[in-house]
Amino acid sequence: MKQIGVGILGFGTVGAGVADGLLKHREVMAKRLDVDIVLKKIADLDITTDRGVAVPDGVLTTDAKSVLCDPAVDIVVETIGGTGIARTFVLEALNNRKCVVTANKKLLAEHGDEIFDAAERNGVDIYFGASVGGGIPIIRVLREGLAGNDIESIHGILNGTCNYILTRMENEGLPFDQVLRDAQRLGYAEANPSLDIDGFDTAHKACILAALAYGFRPRLEDVHVEGIRSLAGEDVKYAADFGYRIKLLAKVSKSGDEVEVSVAPTLVPMTHMLASVNDAFNAAWVKGDMSDCTMYYGRGAGRAPTASTVVGDIGDIARNLAHGGARYSRAVKTYGEGSVRLRPEGEIRSRFYLRFMLADRPGAMGVVATALGRHGVSLMAVSQKGSAEGNQPVPVVAMTHAAKASAIDAALAEIKESGVIGAEPVKLRIF
Repeated sequence: MKQIGVGILGFGTVGAGVADGLLKHREVMAKRLDVDIVLKKIADLDITTDRGVAVPDGVLTTDAKSVLCDPAVDIVVETIGGTGIARTFVLEALNNRKCVVTANKKLLAEHGDEIFDAAERNGVDIYFGASVGGGIPIIRVLREGLAGNDIESIHGILNGTCNYILTRMENEGLPFDQVLRDAQRLGYAEANPSLDIDGFDTAHKACILAALAYGFRPRLEDVHVEGIRSLAGEDVKYAADFGYRIKLLAKVSKSGDEVEVSVAPTLVPMTHMLASVNDAFNAAWVKGDMSDCTMYYGRGAGRAPTASTVVGDIGDIARNLAHGGARYSRAVKTYGEGSVRLRPEGEIRSRFYLRFMLADRPGAMGVVATALGRHGVSLMAVSQKGSAEGNQPVPVVAMTHAAKASAIDAALAEIKESGVIGAEPVKLRIF
């Protein structure tokens, strides 16, 4: 049985989980894959802290070069994160003709072309199954299981922190700030949670999914991204009154020569399977022209789920190397450039949830409806929430038919100038 050596860069949460999985399941993987996968090296600046993994003598090192240059290491696993030294090490590993496994969505979203060019040039594999969805095999599904489909759309709940916050806001009626503090205390959210709650973690993942589905990787700065930082508890409640749950949803779809990639808080019907994805779980809803709709659900982060997918990638590469060499896939290398373009933010069509703090005076709702109609936006439902007290504005919620985002924005600008609302209007998409 051929032996394949593995070196890990980074011995934090995920790196320790990968090491634990490789050591515990070496025998069963050998039986399943007909290849002996051996953990050769782990490099980290801190090799004294106990990670709860019994690592054999001589495996731990503070010298990353000893991993990158060791001829006994066939596969390098990058678990450092970020786009600094991680990018340098990944490129060096590829240029040393070593296969790479990574869960680094930021690295792939921002430097994917450079990295996949290096893999192709050197004839080696790079696998990244844990970069989107943690323990959910959505990357493998798109690369392999649905490779024969024309992917019509992907909708994903791809950030466990945000989903945990939204679940508690709905179930317990708690304000965003309080749930965020709890999430930080419990380890679901970082001390600086901006990457998660402002939507950019989800956007990195959406860019990877777009590259897989359409061979088109948009620049992150061109992607429409909204987070949940400003989401109000009353909108969570009002959405539920209409039969919806609010989820931070990534959308990737293609129509003609345009690809839509966006991230925004979105009202999902309670009858839809995505609406039942709660707490820190993730899910992806994929529609293919032959498969129709399929859904993939599970834990989107954490040591064991993420490590599970990384170890699976290691096993796939090891089997390739043991039985015929690297099987480099161009699956995320852009091939759609020039033939497709990113749909501009204003051209995105959706139904919308709108909330106005409307002045309690005759004709105020007429001003709103007229402004919306002037810009081609039609209403399908309107509901006043609560009753007027004195001269205080009254919350009014409206649900629109499908319209362009630019038309909604133009109508809202006109409504604000009219003076019939007492606060900034709220605009949320409807799935």
